[in-house]
Amino acid sequence: MLQRTIFFLFLLGGVLVSLVAKADDNPRTFILLDKGWGYRPVSDTGLKSSMKQVTVPHTWNANYIPGTRSYNREMMVYRRDLEITPDMKDKRLFLYFEGVNSSATVLVNNKSVGSHKGGYTAFCMEVTDYAKQGTNKLEVWVTNAYNPEILPISGDFNIYGGIHRPCHLLVTEQDCISPLFYASPGVFIHQDKVSEKQAQITVETMLSLRGKKQGLKVRTTIEDAKGNIISQNIEQNVTIENVKQPFVIEHPVLWNAKQNPHLYKVIVELLDNGKVIDRVEQRTGLRYFSVDADKGFFLNGKYLDLYGFCLHEEVEGKGSALSAEDHERDMELVKESGATSLRLVHYPHSESIYHLSDENGIVLWTEIPMVGPGGYDFCGFINTDGLKEHARQVLKELVYQKYNHPSICFWGIFNEIRTNYDNAEPFARELHELYKEIDPSRLTTLASCDDPKFYQNCSDLMAWNKYIGWYGSRNAPETAGNFFDKAKAASNGKPVAISEYGGGANVEHHFSMKENDVKPSGQFHPEEGQTYIHEGNWSAFAQRPYMWAKYIWVFADFQSAIRNEGGKPGINDKGLVTYDRKIKKDAFYFYKANWSTEPMIYITSRRFTKRPEASVQVKVYSNLRENTLYVNGKKIGKQKSDSLNRVMWQNVTLSKGENRIRVEGKSKAGVIEDTCVWYLK
Repeated sequence: MLQRTIFFLFLLGGVLVSLVAKADDNPRTFILLDKGWGYRPVSDTGLKSSMKQVTVPHTWNANYIPGTRSYNREMMVYRRDLEITPDMKDKRLFLYFEGVNSSATVLVNNKSVGSHKGGYTAFCMEVTDYAKQGTNKLEVWVTNAYNPEILPISGDFNIYGGIHRPCHLLVTEQDCISPLFYASPGVFIHQDKVSEKQAQITVETMLSLRGKKQGLKVRTTIEDAKGNIISQNIEQNVTIENVKQPFVIEHPVLWNAKQNPHLYKVIVELLDNGKVIDRVEQRTGLRYFSVDADKGFFLNGKYLDLYGFCLHEEVEGKGSALSAEDHERDMELVKESGATSLRLVHYPHSESIYHLSDENGIVLWTEIPMVGPGGYDFCGFINTDGLKEHARQVLKELVYQKYNHPSICFWGIFNEIRTNYDNAEPFARELHELYKEIDPSRLTTLASCDDPKFYQNCSDLMAWNKYIGWYGSRNAPETAGNFFDKAKAASNGKPVAISEYGGGANVEHHFSMKENDVKPSGQFHPEEGQTYIHEGNWSAFAQRPYMWAKYIWVFADFQSAIRNEGGKPGINDKGLVTYDRKIKKDAFYFYKANWSTEPMIYITSRRFTKRPEASVQVKVYSNLRENTLYVNGKKIGKQKSDSLNRVMWQNVTLSKGENRIRVEGKSKAGVIEDTCVWYLK
């Protein structure tokens, strides 16, 4: 099953579901179970103990407390009423959870319905035989405690406990399109062959039939972006639970990343004697792609330079319990930077970010949570049956749930699994083969931090996490370039990429740097040191189109309880945006100047407001042809941007007190400028 390219849109994604979502002609109903929840520790067993009222999504680890590095990894019980109304009589009832971290047991009226391991994939349970008409008690027992059989077993990020993604009650007729197959939508769109001339497609629908199994029909309709019907296929007299329907689209409009992220709509309806008894709508992007070891990534036959961020799913004050608006804000920042790709680390993300990537043409690498400790102790893989079975389960859930998003081009096998514990190579190869068995259309990859000789036979593509300029060598351009030239030579024709690079920055820390002599584990992480590292690395990577992707670590600062550095215990500050998303660091604008076509000028070190010396450097990131500097209204000079879209004026003299710095340049739209104020003691 599912042996071809598939794209789908799962309507249970948070951005697409309202409180009660039901079309007039569709008896399928989604009820968002966001309010009315309470929770308390399972250790609090008093019959009269009160529960703290919360709204889902929720995590009990949301708030970062400055100066601390610990967080609770324990078991909590969530509880709410579940109302089954008279109009649900003789219907089927399903509970659909988009993510509960990191394992959950669901009970209805004190009876166990089932359990699920893993906090980053959805699960669906039928509760038809457990719920009664009227008010029911719904409980979810949740734990994020360490468990050697639940991924991840290590990692440089926090595991946020709770029902941290939306959950729903799904109501259907007795015969329906199945939501139970790995919590997938039950509709899969196989792209058998796609080109500019023609797209050959098979739509596969999985049914769950509990009523009559005769006289049913499956009607599938494909519409273009304007709602025009492109094609329709009706399968008559359906008696089996797996239906495949072929389609041909002549001269399709291809999903072409940011240039034209075109999406079709696929509507699948189950009919009984002409009446629609279930309906699922999905969007589809048609595309083909490849990677060349010497030339890089190609989408629809044309080269596309993939560069962007690694993205963790968390925000200050919320942890991983994000809203649709949080995801939309992050996507707007990604778009502002000019990025073409994201690596979703280190686990399957919320459905919202996949939808947004589809809509905005962002190419994705997404991965399972098999994560090593990086430079810390212990390991991310132990060779036990329990852990391996969980890895297989999460992989299947990831692929089937996200299978049809056109933005996804790469499936990730692991991140930084070192070779000093159990040998992970045989199992990594097994996971690669499992990915290819389910979905041969996409490419597998992995993120290594070991010597290039390891893991060469475990994936289609290779990538490395290399923090050159931050850990180890300070000569980023030469060292980074040499490493990847050697890695390419050692990879025997397998394409290579950089999966993580960067350095830390606290926006309150600054210095007038001559070179980067910051200690990564120290408490001083000046913003200028981060830009130095990124400028050096990018100067090497931009000259190597054979690198199939370049991913910055990381989009935004995030919590990591094992860290104590940069003046903020418990925070990894390598983000190009602050944890609260309020400040875009200088390095963000370096990439905007190099990636975005939007005319821009940005004065760096703008937060270094109190200057100890009169003679300063004024450095600007600008994608304009020429830039003019003024200090206190006096013209200092005009310069052209260099190959990295930088402009640097040396030995600029400040006056005592306030100094107004202004840089301007001309674009096609007119004059643009940037200003800041520095003070000389």
